[in-house]
Amino acid sequence: MPRLAGIVAFLASMVPLTAGAQPSSTTAASDWIPLDAPDVQAMLAAIDAAGAYRTPALPLKKDARYARTAADVTPFGGVKPFKENFLLQMDYAGPGRALPEPEELASVKVGFIGPIDSTVSIATGGRSHEEALGVPMLQGARLAVEEWNRRGGYLRRRIPFELVTSNDNGLWGSSGNEIIKQAYQDEVWGILGTIDGANSHIAIRVALKAEVLMINTGDTDPTFVETNIPWVARVIGDDRQQAYLLADYWYRKLGLARVAIIRASNRYGRFGVREVRDSSRRLGHPIPIEMAYKVGQTDFELELRRIDAVKPDAVVHWGDARDAAAILNQMRALGMKQRFFGSDRTVSDAFVERAAGNGDGVVAAFPWKPERTDPRLTRFRDDYRRRFGVEAETYAAHAYDGMNLMLWAIQAAGLNRAKIRDVVAHLPRPWPGITGDIAFSAVLDDDGPTYLARLEKGKWTYLSREDLLIPAGPRP
Repeated sequence: MPRLAGIVAFLASMVPLTAGAQPSSTTAASDWIPLDAPDVQAMLAAIDAAGAYRTPALPLKKDARYARTAADVTPFGGVKPFKENFLLQMDYAGPGRALPEPEELASVKVGFIGPIDSTVSIATGGRSHEEALGVPMLQGARLAVEEWNRRGGYLRRRIPFELVTSNDNGLWGSSGNEIIKQAYQDEVWGILGTIDGANSHIAIRVALKAEVLMINTGDTDPTFVETNIPWVARVIGDDRQQAYLLADYWYRKLGLARVAIIRASNRYGRFGVREVRDSSRRLGHPIPIEMAYKVGQTDFELELRRIDAVKPDAVVHWGDARDAAAILNQMRALGMKQRFFGSDRTVSDAFVERAAGNGDGVVAAFPWKPERTDPRLTRFRDDYRRRFGVEAETYAAHAYDGMNLMLWAIQAAGLNRAKIRDVVAHLPRPWPGITGDIAFSAVLDDDGPTYLARLEKGKWTYLSREDLLIPAGPRP
């Protein structure tokens, strides 16, 4: 690779820095996969050797089972279908790898799209509601860009990275328009985003046509990666994996028989509980009732009385943290004593503050373990706190991982969208993220473990399947 030796030497001499931060004793090499590693060099050589009209001679991922689904939870009652989808990685066979780097550039632009400004929302019919998630996501991405610029930016040209931001306002079609703007007008080399499931689906279809990589760090919709679009990767555990862990905990560990669902009437709620519902039925415990509510609703008595009438052992909620707390508080006020479970958005300060004394014992699924011991995670939290004046949370951490992966891929591949995509799609080893090692499945989904977060005395504790001795289902 041209000038690669100089880039590697420069990176090896640097440590991660952010504005206002002091040098760390942690070496740069521990924060990403070394560019001069033999497996990375072999990957880059194969990509370059492909030329304009061939695909790189690199192995495609092939999974034995989709999303590590247990045998007794798979569809079709154990009958093997004629064709199974999503097990073999898709490749990109277009000619984009032959495009040269542009000659005149003042910066290397990377895109961000997420809910950062309050506006109207198709999900609520009123004000949008995901800015509390989108703003930390933007800040995590920005911190990563600033760190790379402190190291020298794009090292082949010694020019800075520039973050181009767009608001995802929740209106259908607008996210696609923003991707078009970033891809063709701003000429970004990759895009990070977004959170809303419907808008993410629209955005990646536009990215497919524009042939620009999108790395998702906030949408946990399981169907996001089921589009077979080779320009998409996700670095956060999805609702399918979280639902599998919850179902195993309920039925294989706790011995519950009847779990009721209450969910938001948006895509996050509707698609988030699909595997909860399907897994429960396939394990012999069909969901007795599923109630949906309008986002922004404040009185849930009707839904809760109908749930209580079927006498469930537990209630699981899929929606935002504030709604979760309001529903739990109203359950207890109505005398409902069932155990309460939640989705990953439950795990937040907003839920703890609003649930007050009712929160103890609540268990929610979560995509990673924030308590993990990792000096890089500690440094990230310290740098984030100094930079933005608040504590980092999960959307910031995943965005930091996703943006670091994207910028590293740009350093490795050069300014060629197809090659940047190739580097992410054919990573020779798991990406060393602060949220844990990110190992991609065949559909480029984060295939790492998920956890259960338990609230006790105002503090969340994160427990793995092994910590809780949760039995796993039989393998196919």
